[in-house]
Amino acid sequence: MSSTRFLTGITTSGTPHLGNYVGSIRPSVRHSLNPDVESFYFLADYHALIKIDEPARIQRSTLEIAASWLAAGLDPERVIFYRQSDVPEIPELTWLLTCVIGKGVLNRAHAYKAAVDKNISAGDDPDSDVSAGLFMYPVLMGADILMFNAHKVPVGRDQIQHIEMARDMAHSFNFRYGEHFVPPEAEIEEDVATLPGLDGRKMSKSYDNTIPLFAPRAQLKKLITGIVTDSSAPGEAKTVEGSALFQIYQAFATPEETTALRRAYADGIAWGDAKQLVFERIDREIAPMREAYLALLNDPAKIEAILLAGAARARQIATPFMGRLRSAVGLRDLRAQASSQAAKTAKVAKPAFKQYRERDGKFYFKLVDVDGRLLLQSTGFDSPREAGQSIALLQTQGASALPGLADKLQPNADVETQAVSTALQLMADAD
Repeated sequence: MSSTRFLTGITTSGTPHLGNYVGSIRPSVRHSLNPDVESFYFLADYHALIKIDEPARIQRSTLEIAASWLAAGLDPERVIFYRQSDVPEIPELTWLLTCVIGKGVLNRAHAYKAAVDKNISAGDDPDSDVSAGLFMYPVLMGADILMFNAHKVPVGRDQIQHIEMARDMAHSFNFRYGEHFVPPEAEIEEDVATLPGLDGRKMSKSYDNTIPLFAPRAQLKKLITGIVTDSSAPGEAKTVEGSALFQIYQAFATPEETTALRRAYADGIAWGDAKQLVFERIDREIAPMREAYLALLNDPAKIEAILLAGAARARQIATPFMGRLRSAVGLRDLRAQASSQAAKTAKVAKPAFKQYRERDGKFYFKLVDVDGRLLLQSTGFDSPREAGQSIALLQTQGASALPGLADKLQPNADVETQAVSTALQLMADAD
């Protein structure tokens, strides 16, 4: 793959709001215009089932979010735009990943831990009302990402853990079955705002403090008028720090406009006048998209056709890839068994490095000979990259790399240095 693959999804659990637009939809559309980027955008309707049990709400949210992305300028001809549930390879991959990720890793997932902590605080059973879906959420997210070998996944800082888990799944699968997955990286965009809601907390459906993205003009004005502010009077200087109104304005305004409002705060602008400025600035950006959004809502057949076409393109990648993964784990045509066994027998055995993660969260590697005897054992590394770098040194420099790596290797009095040197040389000769 010559281009960088970006992947972004939005859970279909409610009506899109200004926070979704600023934090995901707008930057995603901008990313999609980059000629060096291959973009995947999906509606995460399987994820919605974890917390929503209202079928009509999920269906409506799917329509609204798809219409929002398209109205904001997403070009379905330029990107791969699909509904998660239209790609059956994703849940199949979820099961394969379930079989390589440790339960202990999932125990540490933030959402699961928060639910358990809440139950314990209330004196309830730790897993009360905690579904297996909530527990397995990171694996499904990992499948979303690894299905298309996305290099970059734009996320907020609260989602970094899920990307790290996806990396763990990729490394674990690759270790067992060969190199199939690209370990993804979180793409944190520092200039993308996290918008506060009407009450000053993070704008979220969970807090019921959102401003719908394409609310009618009159409703948008009413909601902005209701944003919580302090009690400072007109003419009294106001602070921008902690001001939800100012933060929302800043997410839409140019640097010059932001500076002007900052100055107006210092000069004592009345809250009513400040809210009018915020309303006008937001509506100026949203209004041109609102008409397109409403037209799309009234033409669900058009959106359905776009999503199905996107799913067909996604499956052109997913179906053959899943076929390779099925073969890798042994889900194969039985008629190929004889030829496969013959090829395996003919293959020359050689020493091998094995990289893995232990329960302490650290990454290790070991070198074993053709009979499986342990020749080298590393100490723990904080990341798989560090472990891989040490392996690379041993592979390229052979025994001459041993002195420089002494502090990263566990002593083994039962193995002579010559045996290690011979094994490293055999690997080099085989390559």
